[in-house]
Amino acid sequence: MSALFASEEWQVLMDNLPTLPFATWESFYATILSTFLALVIGIPLGVLLVAGEQGGVLPLPRWLMQLLNVVINLLRSVPFLILMIFVIPLSQAIVGTSIGTVASIVPLVIASFPFVSRLVESSLREVDGGVIEAAQSMGATPMQIIAKVMIPESMPSLISNITIALTTILGYSAMAGIIGGGGLGQIAINYGYYRYKYLIMAVATALLVVMVQVFQSLGTWLATHCDKRLRR
Repeated sequence: MSALFASEEWQVLMDNLPTLPFATWESFYATILSTFLALVIGIPLGVLLVAGEQGGVLPLPRWLMQLLNVVINLLRSVPFLILMIFVIPLSQAIVGTSIGTVASIVPLVIASFPFVSRLVESSLREVDGGVIEAAQSMGATPMQIIAKVMIPESMPSLISNITIALTTILGYSAMAGIIGGGGLGQIAINYGYYRYKYLIMAVATALLVVMVQVFQSLGTWLATHCDKRLRR
């Protein structure tokens, strides 16, 4: 504990204090953009996992559903640290560099969209089957059922699960600091892990905790606001 408050620790913190706001912005930017791109890929996949199964509103060939499940499970099973190393050439090819905040977005999206697709699948499966059957009996097309019944009915659960994905991706972005991913994670690793400067690591970690709390509180408020059962 005494080492935490040593003069050298405070000096390192003071020297790096001006970089903390920009590092916080980098973590926020990488998290929000990665989550958005993961949603763009993951939501359609999650819908297909439910609507495309046998007995769903939009049945797909069984081999295609099996392939989709295998790919999603395979990507989810790879630890993020290993995945980051594997996709370094892909990051280089897409964004022109393998280090920095922008480069970290590539592995963040690849790691998170399968997770998002499973969360979306879980939310859609909570929709009452009777509501879907009623829409089918009225002649609604599969796309109408998906867009106007399944997604709106599952919106509170979707928002809650997206919040979980957002906070998880924030944690991934901190881990990306190991390979020079930028943000608060890089500061915590460079000083806390490599140089044993625990005070600045504690400050960087505290800022990450604050971001998680803000994301979670906002997500909970939105989910509650969208829940029709709570407005009756």
